[in-house]
Amino acid sequence: MKKILFWIGLSGLFFSGCLSGEKDVLRVGMELAYPPFEMTDTNGTPAGISVDMAYELGEYLGRPVQISNISFDGLIPSLKTGKIDMIISSMTITEERSRSVTFSNPYSKAYLALLLNRDSPVESVEDLNKKGRVIAVKKGTTGHLYAREKLPSARINVFDKESACVLEVVQGKADAFIYDQMTIFTQWQKNIKTTRAVLEPFQDDFEYWGIAMRKGDPKLHGQVNAFLLEFKKSGGFERLAEKYLSKEKEIFESLGIPFFFSP
Repeated sequence: MKKILFWIGLSGLFFSGCLSGEKDVLRVGMELAYPPFEMTDTNGTPAGISVDMAYELGEYLGRPVQISNISFDGLIPSLKTGKIDMIISSMTITEERSRSVTFSNPYSKAYLALLLNRDSPVESVEDLNKKGRVIAVKKGTTGHLYAREKLPSARINVFDKESACVLEVVQGKADAFIYDQMTIFTQWQKNIKTTRAVLEPFQDDFEYWGIAMRKGDPKLHGQVNAFLLEFKKSGGFERLAEKYLSKEKEIFESLGIPFFFSP
């Protein structure tokens, strides 16, 4: 495999000096805490769907890839200050974010879903908009935004990590965790005795994911869109789904729920 330059957390401070002369390095930011999209393998090496996409993009552009592991709410600030060149981190394209960054064409779509405590009386998202209901959300995500805007009567507890949100539901401290369908499905399967899942869409529209770049760089923006088009035509997304999400794809299709990379 082509040699890749990694920068993970604090170790990046060591490598950054070595890379300072590499003007063509493509610096990609993501939070490596969202399997199977962004994660690390048993050796601590970046892995997952977004990581593979970054490598493929680097090869398409003829540039070595440097991956920076950054907390999700720090990604856009890091992009705007020039610490990274782009974000590939399962980031939903929103109007608010688009005021700060430029997004590529969408490459994936998803709906929000609910992970519920098994003993909670909640059956739907409407049941959450009541006094006494408790919702766990991850800071800065669209689940956080949805709860803040659509569920004002509930108490919203905000956490930095997905695992903390799941634990709140598992322990019965929260009625629900609002996040994307794939994560909710995975966490439900891991905690089948203590949780339930509502996977059916409750939003009016899809959420689309895109690659975020700084404003004012039309050349890179055009290159990224050209890559995504070529990657889709060549079956790249199908390969990623088969590699990382074959079981989930089969189950989602059996439930009649649109899959991440479906047309």
